[in-house]
Amino acid sequence: MPRDKIGVLMAELFIGGEWMSALAGGTREIRCPADGSLVATVDEADGDDTEAAIDAARRAFDNGPWPGTPAAERGDLLLRAADLITRDKDAYARAESLDTGKRLVESEYDMADVVACLRYFGKLAANEPGRIVDAGNPNVSSRIVYEPVGVCGLITPWNYPLLQAIWKVAPALAAGNTFVLKPSELTPSTAIMLMRTLQEAGLPDGVANLVLGAGAQAGAPLAGHPDVDLVSFTGGLATGTRIAAAAAATVKKVALELGGKNPNIVFADADFETAVDYAITAVFLHSGQVCSAGARLIVQNELHDEFVDEVVRRTERIRLGGPFDPDAETGPLISAAHLEKIEHYVAAAMTEGATLRTGGWRPQDERLKDGFYYLPTVLTDVKQGTYAVREEAFGPVLTVERFTDEDDAVRIANDTHYGLAGGVFTKDGDKAQRVAARLRHGTIWINDYHPYLPQAEWGGFKRSGVGRELGRAGLAEYQEAKHIYQNLKPGPQYWFSRPD
Repeated sequence: MPRDKIGVLMAELFIGGEWMSALAGGTREIRCPADGSLVATVDEADGDDTEAAIDAARRAFDNGPWPGTPAAERGDLLLRAADLITRDKDAYARAESLDTGKRLVESEYDMADVVACLRYFGKLAANEPGRIVDAGNPNVSSRIVYEPVGVCGLITPWNYPLLQAIWKVAPALAAGNTFVLKPSELTPSTAIMLMRTLQEAGLPDGVANLVLGAGAQAGAPLAGHPDVDLVSFTGGLATGTRIAAAAAATVKKVALELGGKNPNIVFADADFETAVDYAITAVFLHSGQVCSAGARLIVQNELHDEFVDEVVRRTERIRLGGPFDPDAETGPLISAAHLEKIEHYVAAAMTEGATLRTGGWRPQDERLKDGFYYLPTVLTDVKQGTYAVREEAFGPVLTVERFTDEDDAVRIANDTHYGLAGGVFTKDGDKAQRVAARLRHGTIWINDYHPYLPQAEWGGFKRSGVGRELGRAGLAEYQEAKHIYQNLKPGPQYWFSRPD
């Protein structure tokens, strides 16, 4: 990766196997949210650049070798990419932390997840045979085969830049597609590195294309363009709604993950220390900038006061700091605009009657003055139906609700237009399974929070999105199923004008 000096990357767009400058000549400075330091200066694409990338991906799909490459060979390329990222994991993790401001140790965990995802789909690609359909006739061959969708537009967010990209890129490549990747304009560095890794792994030109820039300019053409066959987006509900509407004009496949307002239910019989510890981790990991964050703590009445007191006590001890501060437990928010959004969210919650137990303002620590920091915050006495429990903060803000019994817990937890994830803490295994079965959320953790497996499904109910990003369904998302029916003994049927 070319660098003019340590920490500053001059990058170009990657289109048709070539690195090139944006047509309009625009650039963007990428600055670390922890201290405002310059991380990179990158090209800023516009719609014309994205059109060029789509054209390159279309040519590579229609005329290139990748869609017809044997599945096992496609899988081998993903496995090579996994090995290369493992080799370069320290550089990848550092770049991720500089872009996002998250702790280096978190970025290192992310790189391990990235490699696991690549290896999962690399192995899965080679084990995707079709299936035979019994036609009830020995003279007929009838089978289902799986083919790539075509050109995929992949739009990814800023909170887990490389992992979110790999969740889309790995199954798209395993299935034989070409793609245009548009990462968040705030965190492009590891997407640039990924293109270089895929080049080194031997991916043919034009299969992978990268455009950088704001969604309205660089990303919008991916949703409506007739040469894009699938668009996959992870991000906010408002943008996802616009993408779905634009995609409808060409009836393309759409996969959306649009966030969550995720309940974390704690029953009175839960292991106290375990539930407290996970309640804090669930919401304050990466400063709450996680789509599956357990931002709604729902505690049974008998346990509520003692439990919340302990959560508040431990929250007040959380140490903020930059990505390379070994004592930091969580970091900054991604931008000044997002920091202001969190401030407005907390203010609105308090006008609705919420009680601020801790946090609720920017830290006064001089060492944090140049970053976008916000103290971990706990709001109690929130009421169902209010802004605080309906809308996603996507920041270090925990709201607390009470419940009486199992039915009440399920009713409260499901009272949201999102349905991405949730947690249940109890020592009663039967109760845990009953509650998990009734929750309208795509992932339910029992006595745990946040782990994911690449072989498991990851998707949401209700407004959290459509489509699945992982597991076998993640590969199917990027495939078309085709039924091939062959008459093995063809001959005239004489349905009409039968000869004498």
